[in-house]
Amino acid sequence: MIPPPIPGLGPHCVGLRVVVRRVLPGETGPSGGPAMTDLVGVMESWTGAATTVRSEDGSLTVIPLRHIVSGKPVPARASPRLRVTAEEASRRANESWPALTTEPLGDWLLRASGGFSARANSVMACGDPGLPFDEALAKVHAFYARHRLPPWAQLVVGSDVHAAFEAAGWDNARPGEADSLFQMASVASAVRAVRRLLPEEVPAIRHDTTVSEEWLASDERAAAHRAAAVRVLEGPAKVVLVSALPSESRDEPHLRPLTFRGRAAVAGDWVGITDVWVAPSHRRRRLAFVVLHALLGWAAERGATTAYLQVRSDNASALAAYARLGFATHHSYRYLTDPNPRRPPS
Repeated sequence: MIPPPIPGLGPHCVGLRVVVRRVLPGETGPSGGPAMTDLVGVMESWTGAATTVRSEDGSLTVIPLRHIVSGKPVPARASPRLRVTAEEASRRANESWPALTTEPLGDWLLRASGGFSARANSVMACGDPGLPFDEALAKVHAFYARHRLPPWAQLVVGSDVHAAFEAAGWDNARPGEADSLFQMASVASAVRAVRRLLPEEVPAIRHDTTVSEEWLASDERAAAHRAAAVRVLEGPAKVVLVSALPSESRDEPHLRPLTFRGRAAVAGDWVGITDVWVAPSHRRRRLAFVVLHALLGWAAERGATTAYLQVRSDNASALAAYARLGFATHHSYRYLTDPNPRRPPS
């Protein structure tokens, strides 16, 4: 006998976080009728007779379909760290992408790294610089002049500091480029989600703590600033660079191109994920999920509970992929620069 349909639930919910209202056989509720309870967790299976739901404590419950009253998918629980301020999140992110030279300016942080990456060559302008704004700007100009870099500022969109820079005449450092989104997720939830998205055949993955020649060959930005890039990428105390080579390559026998790569750095219980990339010839094979599975698993083993990453707001495919792992936008940021035209970081 085929059980009647259950509103909101079904095999389409496998892999999703759900809430299930069920009857507790043999127990009586406060009104004298059957006792019922709600269970929240990730649905792992659905058959013609029962479903299984894994709670956040790791326990697995088998629920006969005949005991289910109702249910529905619910959004993945966001990391508690989503409650931190944008300023605190920005400061924590510095730990996974450490600039080679830093200098505090009140709550702000001046950063320089030989031109490798905008983040490592801009002032993180969050909070109070500890002196009048005009004087703070003068300090910013002087710092970047000493390092022969254009004065750039990384700013939380919509913040008071952002408004102050624009009022001072600073312009978008990357005209026409979408803002970057700072996204966060629970590591445990993301690990569970990404396991279900892996391809049937997972290629062998290499884990390194140093930047390989193949990595540099796949990253034009890093190759253009080789020495600085290597120091930034390898800088954190806990860092991993995962990658894979094709099984065969006819083009460059001595330096085979990577099929994919990614990097993660753990500081405390946060992990920053960067440089997720798949070669154009290998895309649409779910290899990005292979990279993320390796990075998140490595981070979980080192005690990370909150994952964060940065993605452009117009990168629809990446946003869709990250959403499937539970990533949600915490805040957005952009780079402004002094109106005087100079060569920007790459």
